[in-house]
This record gives sequence, C-alpha cells and structure tokens, in this order.
Amino acid sequence: MNRIEIEVLGSRAALAAFARAWRQARAGRKATPRLAFGSIGELFSAVTEKRLELVRHVSAHEGLQIRPLARALRRDYKNVHSDVQALLELGLLEKDGRGGLHAPFDEIVIRAGLRKAA
Repeated sequence: MNRIEIEVLGSRAALAAFARAWRQARAGRKATPRLAFGSIGELFSAVTEKRLELVRHVSAHEGLQIRPLARALRRDYKNVHSDVQALLELGLLEKDGRGGLHAPFDEIVIRAGLRKAA
C-alpha cells in the first residue's frame, strides 16, 4: 500500500525525522513520504475536510480534470481550482500529461500528538 504520513512536529522532531529519512536514502532504503506541520492549526489550514473529500473523489475517479471534478463535488470551480493547486503543491495530488488528476497515495495517515510539539 502506498501511503503518506502527515504529522504535527516541532522543529527538533522535524529535524530528527529529516535525518532519519536522509540516512534511509543514503542506505538505499525507501523512506515513507511525510509532510510535517508546526501546529495543528497549520495542518488543518492546509489539509481541510473539503480537500480530503476532493482527494478521496480523485482517488476513486482518476483522470478527472478540474471542471468535471467541481461538478461532481457540487462545488464552485474557483474553490476547487484553489484546492487542487494547494494539494498539488503538497504532493497529495498529481497531474498526468493531459491535465487529468490522480491521487498518488492509497492511504493518508494523519498524526498529531496531544502534548505540544517540542
């Protein structure tokens, strides 16, 4: 299963995660893709409920372009376009050669500790 882990990490924990990924890459092992945010607010600002719904829909209907996607989700084209751009930047969506969208991951794991990240 191809998955990405999204986490809330403080600066020390983020540096430690980067160092682990670097060591794995140098050893020729594939590291699990990760996105890290400094706070739960940043995470929820970037990965909203509407954006997760959009990713789920694209995952089930690969190759859709933005206008048909907006229609299927019954959302305004401009808002869907903005969400798609944000998700492309995060790597949670990708475009094919014809502009069709697809979700590169089968699973998104979101992790946020209860204690403040160090």
